Amino acid sequence: MSAGGSFSTSSNPFSSRFVRPGAIPFFFPERCSLEAILERLQQTGWQGQILGAHGSGKSALLAQLIPAIQATGRPTALYELHEGCRQLPASFPPPTEAAQPPVIIIDGYEQLSRWNRFRLRRQCRQLQFGLVVTAHRSVGLPELVRLRPDVELARKIVLHLLRDSPIQITPEEIAAAYHARRGDLREMLFDLYDLWEQRFRAQV
Repeated sequence: MSAGGSFSTSSNPFSSRFVRPGAIPFFFPERCSLEAILERLQQTGWQGQILGAHGSGKSALLAQLIPAIQATGRPTALYELHEGCRQLPASFPPPTEAAQPPVIIIDGYEQLSRWNRFRLRRQCRQLQFGLVVTAHRSVGLPELVRLRPDVELARKIVLHLLRDSPIQITPEEIAAAYHARRGDLREMLFDLYDLWEQRFRAQV
């Protein structure tokens, strides 16, 4: 049997289906928890910002926070804004038939133009919607958490992904990939995809 056993290159643990937000658990920083963030959000009237650099885990945190918000009885509406997206889609604002007004989730809030940010926040106030955003720096909402990934977090994520893999990556290699990408965990995982693929092909 090959070194990979039943594994194939399609089983690469760094494939997008394994590393997308929600596919792996979010590893909370020390002295932080989902319960604490949710409590803070309720105290601020469902207004808040999640701060962090590119690839720091903001979208991964949202994947766990959104179901927690929904469990309180508040519906949510997620809008994911990519580079160059200066305004919200035509589907905003969402319908409001639910007993509780929704919490609007904007992943990539900084993509919006200044004018559209103003309009969004004004509409949320008028409609009594909650508003949770991700951003690289403060945008004036109450801070829920500021994500600062480090090498130890990178190792936790990689070891979780490699738990059933026939190919292993050393802590030193993880640290090197982390530093090469200046702490961008998303880009680091892309690099490790290539390393795993090369190592797997060399062993089969």
